[in-house]
Amino acid sequence: MGLLGGGRDGGGRVGGTGRGRLWKVLGVAGLAGVAATGVVVARDHRRRTQMSPDEVRDRLRERLAAAEDSES
Repeated sequence: MGLLGGGRDGGGRVGGTGRGRLWKVLGVAGLAGVAATGVVVARDHRRRTQMSPDEVRDRLRERLAAAEDSES
């Protein structure tokens, strides 16, 4: 008998469903989330590095002006 009272097949379940499969699915979902986050970060970094310092300054000034307009 196993630790949870079942035999070798994980408690007599048919088809291999159970905790092991749940952890596998959660692990795969976690890896997919990490990969997706990495893609978003890389895309953002690439966009920022393609702009010159003058372009960055101009965009920041535009955002400041828009924020000041929305407050009044």
